[in-house]
Amino acid sequence: MNVIRPEKLDSSETEVDGAVSEVEAGIRDFVRNDIAYLRRPGGMPSAEPPPLDAGAETAVSNFNSLIQRVAGTSLAEIENLITELEGLRDVLHAEGQRVQREISGYAQLSQAAMKSTRMIADNVSQWKRSAETLRNG
Repeated sequence: MNVIRPEKLDSSETEVDGAVSEVEAGIRDFVRNDIAYLRRPGGMPSAEPPPLDAGAETAVSNFNSLIQRVAGTSLAEIENLITELEGLRDVLHAEGQRVQREISGYAQLSQAAMKSTRMIADNVSQWKRSAETLRNG
């Protein structure tokens, strides 16, 4: 399994904090622009949003690339985790089959031991009867 080392966590933590701040700022800007657009005079908004200025387009582009970077990393980690879990599933399946074989072998050995014990007990009881017959006889 993947283990996040502390030294790796510190550097990626600052990147994540910066990314989170950037996402939050982008969301705030988006919400402000959306609210301002919906509050404009003239009633209901038209089907098409107003054209974006160059700064807004850059912000949207940065926001989209940030989301893709964050999602890409998460997706890669999820895919790695799925691969590891599939490997563990295969190992557990193989171990389950091995345990079933061991249990089956133990059951066969136990039955053979019980049969042998019965045979020995029967022979001992026959010898006992024979000995009693000889003594009494």
